[in-house]
Amino acid sequence: MNFSELLRGLGVSHSGGDTQISGLDYDSRRVKSGWAFVAMQGDSTNGNRYIDVALKNGAVAVVSDSAVETPRPGVPWAVVPDGRKALATLSANFYGHPAEKLKIIGITGTNGKTTTSFLCESILQYCGYRSALIGTIEYHVAGKVLPAPHTTPEALELNQIFAEAVASGGTHAVMEVSSHALAQGRVWEVPYEVAVFTNLTRDHLDYHQDMESYFAAKSILFDGCGAPPPKTAVINAEDEYGIKLSHARHSANERVTLYGLHAGDFRAANMNLSQDGSTFDLITPAGSKRIQSALIGGINVYNTLAAAAATFACGCSLDHIAEAVARFKQVPGRFEKVDCGQPFAVIVDYAHTDDALRNLTRIAREFVSRGPGAGKVITVFGCGGDRDRTKRPLMGEAAGQGSDFVVLTSDNPRSEDPAQIIADSLPGLQQTNTRYTVEPDRAQAIRLALHEAKPGDMVLIAGKGHEKTQTTREGVFPFDDVQVARQALEQLGHLVLPGGRK
Repeated sequence: MNFSELLRGLGVSHSGGDTQISGLDYDSRRVKSGWAFVAMQGDSTNGNRYIDVALKNGAVAVVSDSAVETPRPGVPWAVVPDGRKALATLSANFYGHPAEKLKIIGITGTNGKTTTSFLCESILQYCGYRSALIGTIEYHVAGKVLPAPHTTPEALELNQIFAEAVASGGTHAVMEVSSHALAQGRVWEVPYEVAVFTNLTRDHLDYHQDMESYFAAKSILFDGCGAPPPKTAVINAEDEYGIKLSHARHSANERVTLYGLHAGDFRAANMNLSQDGSTFDLITPAGSKRIQSALIGGINVYNTLAAAAATFACGCSLDHIAEAVARFKQVPGRFEKVDCGQPFAVIVDYAHTDDALRNLTRIAREFVSRGPGAGKVITVFGCGGDRDRTKRPLMGEAAGQGSDFVVLTSDNPRSEDPAQIIADSLPGLQQTNTRYTVEPDRAQAIRLALHEAKPGDMVLIAGKGHEKTQTTREGVFPFDDVQVARQALEQLGHLVLPGGRK
């Protein structure tokens, strides 16, 4: 591909002649001979500072978002107003616009994106489609499972995944679309078949500053991010911001499918929730179907409704949706059970906002109250460093209101002092008058909670979920809540051997 062909659709002119391009990247360290370098302003660094490094590594052309950067002699050069949007167009051009060859479901919202995306992928595959998955936990493409450095990758990696999916016979893609990605233009020009809005609660205000800006970023998915709006918008009818979004989409005369436990086009009836899963009647405009799911709690009924509505819009039948949901077992780190034969429940969950903690403790309370005794809810949680400080007391309050005993600990303090993060969280916890203790060492905090548990109780280990590391100012260290809990339970004498023996 020539440089001029790579620039197609950008509406910019270039200088310095034309040349053949065999690849492109925005990271100067990865550039190879014959590649184009996209020099753009990022979150933490300015790629324009590394143009000469990229040229030294073999770059033969430059696309820059800096109008003051001097073109290098003899190097084909283009200046663009927005580096990230340009990267999206360049990547789509280079890889042959693979997103246009897939039916893509984009899922946004504060909570529920990951579970909904896993469910959508499972349903699509059960219906015979080949689907890629892009999300918080991992990426799935062409039969491979890849680590996920970001919920939504940069446009270059996104188009690479789409291209690999298409090359392997892929027909669909399911992706979590973060508010950061939408605001930054990482999904620019991606055409969505279906866009899903799960809910909006307080999170990421260190980046978006206020809830209206956060909501505006999420809404970009439904307006169309450099592409036409999605063919179908699937929106939570029982969320305050979902209602606001649905009114806007209806006003635009777009196809909207609403869902909710009690309201919407896709809704639930005759629900039965237990520690073994959920059953309910899925009520839709096309008829009803009994759903049996291994996923626990009302929040997962919401997620199942969202996935059902999204995949139905892609052509899946209600029969196949019900059968696929019945086969689906677990999302890593989402209400994940740790079972070593102990007489109390241990749950690891990604809940890292006050709303998610309320949902988590509410589910736990429902279950312990059904037992023969008065079981307790014991919660381990911490707040992340270098993130919105204003949500810390809110998380403390949510944990205290929903629990009988709380262990306040560390959860990725990053560059901050863990003691200060805990101090920020304490006021909300203390005002609930719930019994608590503070233990900055997360492994020790988990052990304390498990030692406290009695038969019929439920221990919630919240915040990290699927994550396998703890990030501190000293570096990044291996840490897996599930593994730590399992080891602690074994030390307490709870160990299930092969064959179910203890």
